[in-house]
Order: sequence, then C-alpha cells, then structure tokens
Amino acid sequence: MSLLSVAASCLIGAIVGAAVRPLVFARSVPTPARSRRGCPNCTSELLGPRRLPALPPSGRCPACGERIGPAAGSVELLGAVAFAVITVGGASGWVAAAQYWLAACGIALTMIDLAVRRLPDVLTLPAAAGTLLLLAGAAVAGEPGGIGRAVAAAALVTAVFLLLSLFAGMGLGDVKLAPAIGALLGWSSWQTVLWGTAAGFAVGAVSAVGLLLAGRGRREQVAYGPFMLVGALGVSVLIS
Repeated sequence: MSLLSVAASCLIGAIVGAAVRPLVFARSVPTPARSRRGCPNCTSELLGPRRLPALPPSGRCPACGERIGPAAGSVELLGAVAFAVITVGGASGWVAAAQYWLAACGIALTMIDLAVRRLPDVLTLPAAAGTLLLLAGAAVAGEPGGIGRAVAAAALVTAVFLLLSLFAGMGLGDVKLAPAIGALLGWSSWQTVLWGTAAGFAVGAVSAVGLLLAGRGRREQVAYGPFMLVGALGVSVLIS
C-alpha cells in the first residue's frame, strides 16, 4: 500500500465529509422534526434551491457567525480517517466500494446520531440498499464471498436488533441500519458477522462505562449507531 494511495484516500474522504456536511446540518434536528434549512440563531436560509449545496467547513453560519452543525473540520477529518483506514485494509473491487459506501453514509449518520440521537431513514435505507447492490456486483464479478450469506446475515442481524428494540430499548434507527451492517459482514463469513456485531457492542459498552465514570451515563442516552459502524467496518477491513 503506497503512501500516495493513502493520501489520495484521505483527500477523497475529506471531500466526502464536506459534501455530507449540509446533510448533517439539515437532519440534526430532534424528533418529530424531519429537517431544517435555516440557521437556528439568525433564521438565515442556508440550504435551498437558490443556495450552494455546501456549508463552510468552519461550522459557523456565514450570516451571523454562530456555530451551526458539527465543529470546524470534524466531518472532513472523520471522512479522511475512515477512507484512509479502508484503503490500508487492502480490499479492492466491489467489496471495497461497499466499504467506502457504508463509510460515506456512516460519516453523516455518526454526526447526526451524536448530535440528536437519531438515525434518519434518508441515510439508513440508502446505506442498506447501496451495500447490498454493491455486494451483488461483487458476486457477479466473482469476488470471494457469498451474496446469499450477505442477504441472510442482513435479515438475521436486523431481526436481532428488532428484538433488542422491543425488549432492550434500542432505537428503530439502529434497526434500520442493521441490514447494511449485516450484509457487509455476512459477505465474508458467519464468523465475521459474530465478530463485527460483537465489536459494536463491546465499543458501546466501553463508552457507556466511560460515561458512568464521568458521572454522565445516567443522564445521557448513548448513541449506538457510531459503535455499530465502527465495529462492522473495523472487522470488515481487518479480514479483507
């Protein structure tokens, strides 16, 4: 793996982060609201048909200068790191495309979930559909893996998360993200499904313990979506 390819991935990931920043801003609103277009401080319209489809990486409103959305450079940095890690993992072809696709959706989902504890359908559903479509391309191309297992794993992981939503308080957004997670992990093996989902729970548990030690765990709801994504992508990259 050359340094040039990793650097190029960092650049592309940062560009993807900048591209999803408007979506993060628009969808980082609490339920039942679905989206927003204007600055919450000065009400200036920031997104719309006559506006540029981008927001400044400073994370501040161009009109009033108040902070809006994620902190300066945070989405771009997350994109750069995620894409670089996937490149270092060494996957290629359609499987790599599925990893990059889930990472691109995951950048926005992570920022939104951390901000308002929700995973909007406008991202979870394309994440699942795109991942399955790209893995189908991998199957047609004859890449090592199994599309049937990927579909079965998507269904199984979704069923498990649905049960957790009914009996353990997990959000429905996590359930809707589960098909993408299960499909990517299931492409490789059932063992990968086990390790990838377990990794998400493990990272989430460590975070919850950290919040409790900091005296915040009883007051704050933990955003589990980012842990699902980190666990799945991390294990997928390691075994690719």
